[in-house]
Amino acid sequence: MTTVKISPAVPERPALAAEIAQLRELDVSTLRARWRIVFRKNAPPRLTRHLLIRVLAYRLQADRLGDLDAESLRLLSTSPQQVSARVTERRRGQIRLRPGTVLAREWKGQMQRVAVVADGFAWNGTTYSSLSRIACVITGTRWNGPKFFGLRDKGAKGPSQ
Repeated sequence: MTTVKISPAVPERPALAAEIAQLRELDVSTLRARWRIVFRKNAPPRLTRHLLIRVLAYRLQADRLGDLDAESLRLLSTSPQQVSARVTERRRGQIRLRPGTVLAREWKGQMQRVAVVADGFAWNGTTYSSLSRIACVITGTRWNGPKFFGLRDKGAKGPSQ
């Protein structure tokens, strides 16, 4: 019969917190030595003391409490350009308005109408690149344009004035 070792249900967080607190008391050379032990290579030469502490503290926590899941690690390993492209594509996919669509919103007793055109949004004879800019001009404060015109969060459209 094989024996199975079961780890404690609650990790010893106070001991971990104390070990991380000890890192804060070490000088840079000692932190670099600790880095060599933990990562089996030298720390990057320009890494500052506070970043050495943060990375070592993260590694302590990950070793004791578990590291990130595979999906999070994959996301972090992608380049910023790839992440930016995904976010831009997601934003484009949220609201698809065809040229010729007219958006209307009453504000302070006046009906505001915005026409969707090929290169943006037309309001009062001027073409704007975003609905948010139009909402800002209308209200005098910063607004999320799609929300202001009722394209997002229909239940929480904001009060008409």
